Amino acid sequence: MTQERSIRRVGIHEWGTHPVPPEHLRALLAECEDLDCAFEVCSTDEAAEYDGVVTLFHHDEFLDGVEWVHNIRSGYEDFPLDAYRDRDVVMTNSTGVAGDLVAETVTGFVLTLAKGLHRFRDRQHDREWGRLSWERPFEVGQSSACVVGLGELGGSAATRLGVLGMDVDGVDIRPVSGLGLGRVYDPAQIEDAVDDARFVVLTTPLNDATRGLVDQSVFEAMREDAYLINVSRGEIVVEDDLVEALETDEIAGAALDVFWDEPLPEDAPFWEMDNVVVTPHAAAQADTYGDRIAELVATNVDRLTHGGTPWNRVV
Repeated sequence: MTQERSIRRVGIHEWGTHPVPPEHLRALLAECEDLDCAFEVCSTDEAAEYDGVVTLFHHDEFLDGVEWVHNIRSGYEDFPLDAYRDRDVVMTNSTGVAGDLVAETVTGFVLTLAKGLHRFRDRQHDREWGRLSWERPFEVGQSSACVVGLGELGGSAATRLGVLGMDVDGVDIRPVSGLGLGRVYDPAQIEDAVDDARFVVLTTPLNDATRGLVDQSVFEAMREDAYLINVSRGEIVVEDDLVEALETDEIAGAALDVFWDEPLPEDAPFWEMDNVVVTPHAAAQADTYGDRIAELVATNVDRLTHGGTPWNRVV
């Protein structure tokens, strides 16, 4: 049991519309009639007036009298956790909410790259009718993948790729079973893990150990016909090394949802590469995202109010 906290008024911070509009989330939470709690959309300056705040990013105003902060993302590298501890502010995140949603996007990337669907889409703009070279599309079910990071997101991705008939290995610091994987490598063995994979899928969290994990040595170890898929964090990849690997055909291509700089700058080389699929950090987007966040927030309001341990507590 944890300390009971009076969560009677929760502010939903104005973060824009991605991945769900705050007003839509407020409307969903207003339907939770069994909660004795008011939910309102609030600005940064108003945050201190609330017992709890639901947010997309940290703001220092959250440390001034707020009892609890919920991050609607799983990543929390921008949250000063020591400051939250010092101010006795509970902080929770949304790990597990988007795992299967992102895994669906990974599946879409794999099929797109294998069948060259992005090339057809590009040609459509010019009304160009033409097939790819006969040897270019390949059979997904006869291919292999290496999933780097086997948490909830990576595990879900690995399971879906296995359903497609792929041979799937993984990389993780923990022994992992139950996913039908061929082998799980330690991160120190990442070059060995990727050397026979047609797809290398990055789903690992960003931390000191994973920042810059995928660099020139990894690209040199990958097959020349291999593809990189990154749906985790841009900082896991050394982007200059990736650009060089793509420009020199060291690897066949990539699908990138995350980048060091977001939004991706207009002069970034990835925009001009026809062997790269660029998406705007949208792998978790779905019309049900708000429902999932609302359920998690409502559960934690109830748990905190009654002295229980909130789901996904970080601090």
